[in-house]
Amino acid sequence: MFWSKKTDKLVQSEHLTLEGQPSVSVLLRPSSRARRLSLRVSKLDGRVTLTVPHGASRREAETFARDRAAWIREHLLNTLPELRPTLGDSIPFQGKLHPLVGDDRRAARIVDGRILLPHGDPNQIGVRLEALLKREARDRLAAASDHYAERVGRSFGRISLRDTRSRWGSCSSQGNLMYSWRLVMAPATVLDYVAAHEVAHLVHMDHSPRFWAQVEAICPDYRVPRAWLRANGTELHRYRFRS
Repeated sequence: MFWSKKTDKLVQSEHLTLEGQPSVSVLLRPSSRARRLSLRVSKLDGRVTLTVPHGASRREAETFARDRAAWIREHLLNTLPELRPTLGDSIPFQGKLHPLVGDDRRAARIVDGRILLPHGDPNQIGVRLEALLKREARDRLAAASDHYAERVGRSFGRISLRDTRSRWGSCSSQGNLMYSWRLVMAPATVLDYVAAHEVAHLVHMDHSPRFWAQVEAICPDYRVPRAWLRANGTELHRYRFRS
């Protein structure tokens, strides 16, 4: 039980089960920033999340979810199957599909539009492929961050790579930058835009008009890659490289 007995407010995430065929588990997630109850169904894994604002009661949250049970199940039908690439398949790298080809060398590499992977244990293909993508992502994101940081006349702390689903990047109050390594699978302009976006937070730690003016000043065509990411970002998360 993660509801306050005194106030009937959600104080920690918990799961609600919607009975029916099939039953559905809904993650109730408290948020001090949310202004209203909102539902999200992930196209990747079918995860259902109900964001509960601070002022909502338990009864409100449960009623909201149950009233929308049919909507939730309808959206669950659109969950995208995951893709587990192996030799002979192709994956996107910098926005273009690259075939995965077996190679006699010991290190994975990218050559002439192909991704060459060492022959060997097929269970290691995904591990080696992910490691290669992370190395490529780090190099490109570090270079892009350096470029835009110079443009705004600010310095950043460390760069870290994660596999986040809710955001493509972030900038902490200490000036540390975090990026999703999957950005290296998107077109180069998309990776550059995200780097410009996060570096702009070194100047404005918000999404005010001044912030967007700063983004446009260093990345004038940012609206195009931003739109691409919104339309196609989910596809990048379909690729699974580990069990």
